[in-house]
Amino acid sequence: MDAKELVLETLKKSNEPMKAGEIAEATNIDKKEVDKALKALKTEEKINSPKRCYYSAN
Repeated sequence: MDAKELVLETLKKSNEPMKAGEIAEATNIDKKEVDKALKALKTEEKINSPKRCYYSAN
């Protein structure tokens, strides 16, 4: 499973929006990789940002 899939799965399991740092901690992936994955997922419209710096799965 690549970083993007892992980030998406983590967001789907979460009941509340998460920050990139929280996702990095939960997945044991470097925050820079999480940021790249979040950017790609947002472009693909698989996640959204309900408020600044927080992300949730669509």
